[in-house]
Amino acid sequence: MSIATINPTTGATDRMFEAHSDAEVDKRLSASAGAFDAFRRSSFVDRARWMVAAAELLEGELPDIAQVLTTEMGKTFAAAKGEVAKSARTMRYFAQHAAGMLADEPVPEAGLSARVAYRPLGPVLAVMPWNFPLWQVVRFAAPALMAGNVGLLKHASNVPQTALLIEDVFRRAGFPEGVFQTLLVDASRVSRLVSDQRVKAVTLTGSDLAGASVASEAGRSLKKSVLELGGSDPFLVMPSADLQRAVATGVEARIQNNGQSCIAAKRFIIHDDVYEQFEQAMVEAMERLTVGDPMEPATELGPLATEQGRSTVQAQVYDARAKGARVLCGGEPIGGAGFFYPPTVLAGLDARMRVFGEEVFGPVAMLYRVGDAGEALALANSSVFGLGASIWTEDPVEQALFQEELEAGMVFTNAPVASMPELPFGGVKRSGYGRELGLHGLREFCGVKTLWSA
Repeated sequence: MSIATINPTTGATDRMFEAHSDAEVDKRLSASAGAFDAFRRSSFVDRARWMVAAAELLEGELPDIAQVLTTEMGKTFAAAKGEVAKSARTMRYFAQHAAGMLADEPVPEAGLSARVAYRPLGPVLAVMPWNFPLWQVVRFAAPALMAGNVGLLKHASNVPQTALLIEDVFRRAGFPEGVFQTLLVDASRVSRLVSDQRVKAVTLTGSDLAGASVASEAGRSLKKSVLELGGSDPFLVMPSADLQRAVATGVEARIQNNGQSCIAAKRFIIHDDVYEQFEQAMVEAMERLTVGDPMEPATELGPLATEQGRSTVQAQVYDARAKGARVLCGGEPIGGAGFFYPPTVLAGLDARMRVFGEEVFGPVAMLYRVGDAGEALALANSSVFGLGASIWTEDPVEQALFQEELEAGMVFTNAPVASMPELPFGGVKRSGYGRELGLHGLREFCGVKTLWSA
């Protein structure tokens, strides 16, 4: 696969990049291992100072960085600016809180001097996707670097400018040489990177198949791995829900990032009593969306990031339609330049269809009709994925049922699933394991050391 920026709005190649040679990769791996020996001894005060400086660079150059994100993967300019701001806030959060979160913990029950310490592991390889090209990296890098680890980034091959930009930001912020480096390599070289003895742990955000491959290699090498994989998040609506707000939020939750988000609402599971109203309102709202150039302020939905991604979504929709699904709006690719796909709503779905079991990475909402909360729960849990879930009900009994019984790493009540630096982020089942963000994410790439003295 070539390493290139192909503008999804036009379909034209913007810039091409030479992949790093084996010799260059080896040089960077050695630099990473060498940098760790000193960096792990640096103080939290110094790390926080450098991390805040990185946040200030993002904030000071926000429009320019956001434009790179829009150019490389097609998100609206407004969304790109939000991503840059969120990344800066996350850097500031871990700069402020990491020292307290990683402080030694006394265990008085085990002896007056017994304590548990958290220590960095070393160079951590991050295999990152293109859909949130800055945020995905920062939510790994901010906690990992504050814990004293060093980072090696293998970014998606269609966002090389963002990958190099992130390396440059950390360098200009004052982090020592070798603490954070980008590796311009394609996916075929990931296995060798994971198995390299200088790499001590790996984190991947991507498909479940990619996760299985990386986890296998990490297992063979006896290395820690964290996987944030796909999702087919359910959005459950019960009769007591504020229907107007549920529809409006549901549309936003489905089209966020042009429909290319692992935590986007994908399966809308609606109670019989409100199904007809919900379906009508959602179709009308999806049809009103403005599709176009993501740099234009009025645009609500830009292109999909790649031509292959659009082809996959189209094949999934055609498969559903051929097997009896109703296409309530959209369903046909938009002609002309770029990789645009229309807001689409499907109904009448069943287990024979690809969309029933696969993640659909585009602006396609799938509506399901159920008779009660038990049926809604069973359908929601029928997926092989278990990343997030959004539940809409004012009934406290239903809220308690869904919060306890939904097979998901995150359950949001009367709100869309979201990521934030304060809360652990991750899933169960084929959505992966381990956590990013929050206290739990900060400690993922730390060794837990028991210290006891007589």
